[in-house]
Amino acid sequence: MSKAHRGTGIRNEAMHGRGKCPRCGNENVKVLYEKEIDGNNVKICKFCNAQLKNIARKEARAGKAAAAAAAATEAPAEA
Repeated sequence: MSKAHRGTGIRNEAMHGRGKCPRCGNENVKVLYEKEIDGNNVKICKFCNAQLKNIARKEARAGKAAAAAAAATEAPAEA
């Protein structure tokens, strides 16, 4: 099968979506993911995007664990 449509979304962007990632500093990588960093919307590379998602996931998991631990310590005190 033909792969003629692969990458059509970035063909109209400057340098086909390539540039320098403001977060990690890698040059000539695809910067396609818009994220808010320090109050500014910037485009970052997919590696930084994945890293930010993993950090958020770990923080959410730690928050759930802390909430569960707090609920477990309050429950025996009421009984």
